[in-house]
Amino acid sequence: MAGAVSNRLTGLLEATGLFTPPQIEELAIKQRESEGLLTTHVVALEYAREDAFLAALAKAMQIPYVRVGDQPVPGEVLEKVPTKAVFQYNVIPIRLDNGVLRVATSEPFRPGLADSLRLASGCRIRFALSPSADIEKAAKKFYGVGADTLDRLRADKQLDLDEDLGPGIGDLNDLDQEASVVKFVNQIIWECHHDRGTDIHIEPMENDLRIRYRIDGVLHPTPLPPQMKRFQSAIISRIKVMAGMDIAEKRLPQDGRISRKVKGEEIDIRVSTMPTVYGESVSLRLLMRSSGMFGMDKLGLFKDDEDLLHRLIRRPHGILLNTGPTGSGKSTSLYAWLHTINSVDKRILTVEDPIEYEMAGINQIQMRPEIGLTFAVGLRHILRQDPDVIMVGEIRDQETADIAIRAALTGHLVFSTLHTNDAAGAITRLVDMGIEPFLVASSVEALVAQRLIRSLCPHCKRPWPVDRPFLESLSFPMDKLPTGTICEPAGCEECRGTGYIGRTGIYEILVVTDAIRQMVVDRQSAADIKQYALANGMHTLRMDGWRKVLAGVTTLEEVIRVTSEDET
Repeated sequence: MAGAVSNRLTGLLEATGLFTPPQIEELAIKQRESEGLLTTHVVALEYAREDAFLAALAKAMQIPYVRVGDQPVPGEVLEKVPTKAVFQYNVIPIRLDNGVLRVATSEPFRPGLADSLRLASGCRIRFALSPSADIEKAAKKFYGVGADTLDRLRADKQLDLDEDLGPGIGDLNDLDQEASVVKFVNQIIWECHHDRGTDIHIEPMENDLRIRYRIDGVLHPTPLPPQMKRFQSAIISRIKVMAGMDIAEKRLPQDGRISRKVKGEEIDIRVSTMPTVYGESVSLRLLMRSSGMFGMDKLGLFKDDEDLLHRLIRRPHGILLNTGPTGSGKSTSLYAWLHTINSVDKRILTVEDPIEYEMAGINQIQMRPEIGLTFAVGLRHILRQDPDVIMVGEIRDQETADIAIRAALTGHLVFSTLHTNDAAGAITRLVDMGIEPFLVASSVEALVAQRLIRSLCPHCKRPWPVDRPFLESLSFPMDKLPTGTICEPAGCEECRGTGYIGRTGIYEILVVTDAIRQMVVDRQSAADIKQYALANGMHTLRMDGWRKVLAGVTTLEEVIRVTSEDET
C-alpha cells in the first residue's frame, strides 16, 4: 500500500515538470519521514516557489487551484469546519455543493487530514490547493484573530459566553495559560510586529472589543470574533501582568513596559491604560531596538539637507530643535544625530522619558517624575557631569527650556524636541514659555520641522497620468515636472493591497542666521521669520514633499494629508 502511495506521489511530482529525478527521490523520502508536509519541504529545499508548485500540482491532480480570500464565503460553509481545525491544519472551507465540502489546503498529503475534516463536518471532502499565506489571511479575515482561542475556551467550558463577566476575571490564573488569553495577547503582538505596525490599540466599545494596528502611520482594524468582548477583562489583565502594572486598579491611568523577544528580535513595548466609559483602553507602542540604530542616510533626507544637517550637528555649541507633532519621527531623528556623532572623544548624555532605544557609548537617563527626577532636575545635574553633547527628550516647560539654553550658552551642544507645526513656530514657542528673546537668539542654531509620509511600494507603483490643472491648484512646481515622474499606488501582496510600504521623512530646516537672530530680538512674528527664511533658500515641508513626489518616493495624496498649504 505504501509503495502504491509512493509511486502515485512520484508520478504527480514528475507530472509537475518542476523537479529533477534526484529531487523527486529526496522529496519522496522527506514525505515518508515527516508528517506529510510536502509543500513545506519543496519550499524549504528551494526547489520551487510555493504558488508555482501548488498550481502545477493542482493541474497534475486535476483539482482546482484557488487564491482564497478574494471571494466571500457564506457563513454556513465556514461553520462546517471547527475553528480549531481551521487554524491547526491551516485549511479553510470555500464551497458546499450537494453534501461535498471543498476545502482549500496547501498540504493535501497530510495523513488523515481528509478523514478528520469529514468526521468534523459530516460532509464528503474534496480539496483545492491554495498558498498557505493566503489561507492564513483568509482564516483571520473570516473567523477573526483569536477565534481558535475562543473556540477552545468554549469547548473547555472555562468561560460562559452567555454570562456578563464584567470586571470579574482579573486573575489570569483562572484561565488556561498556554491555550487561551496568553496565546491571544502574544498573537496580536506578533502580528502587529510582522505587519510593520508601531502601535496596538485595544478599545472597549459598548457591545464589542475593537483592536486596531497602526501601520505606516494609518490605523487598520483587526477582525475579531463577535464574542471577543467577553474576553475584555482577561486580555487587559494579562497585558497589565506582562507590563508589571496593578491589575486591581481600573480607575486611574497606568504606564508600564514589556520586553519581549519575537522571532529573535528584541522588542520593547510601552503600555498605557486609560479608563473609559466601557472599560480600560490600552495602547501598546512597539519599539524595535535594532530599528533605531541607523544613521542619517536612512532618514529620507535629500543630499543637500543631509549635508546641511551633518554640518549643524557637529557645531561645538548651541541648540538644535526638532519640531513636529507626536508620531512624526522626532525621536528617531535625534537618535540618528547622536549615532552619527557618537565617538570615544565625545561625552554624550541624554535625559529621556522613556528611553526608546538603548545606544552603546551614550549615557542615558530615564526620567522618574514620581521621585522628583524631572527633565529640569536631570538636566541641571547633567551639567556637572562634564558633557560635550546633551540630548533632552522634550522641552515641556520654562525651567527645562531655561536650563537647556544656558547649557548651550556655556559651550554645550544640545539636541531636543518641541511640539510645533513648523520650524519658525519653535522660536515663538520658546518666547511664549517665558524665555527672553535675546537668549533664544543667542543659543538656537537651527530648527528642524518634520513629518512622516508613507513610501510607495516599489513592487506595484505605477506612473500617474498628469493632471496639470490639479497640480497648478496645489502650487506644485510645474517647472520641475519634466525632470521627475509622479507615481500612484496600485496595491499588491507585498504591501497588503495598500500600495505603500514603510515611511520616510519630509523636512523643513531653518538655520538661524545673524539676520534671523535680529528678527528674534525684535520680537517679529513666526510668519515674518519664515517668509525671510524662504526668501533665502529654505524650503517648507510641503516643498520637500513635492520633491519626494517627483522622485517617485511618495504620492501627492500623502503630502497633502500630512502638510498644510504654504500660506507664504
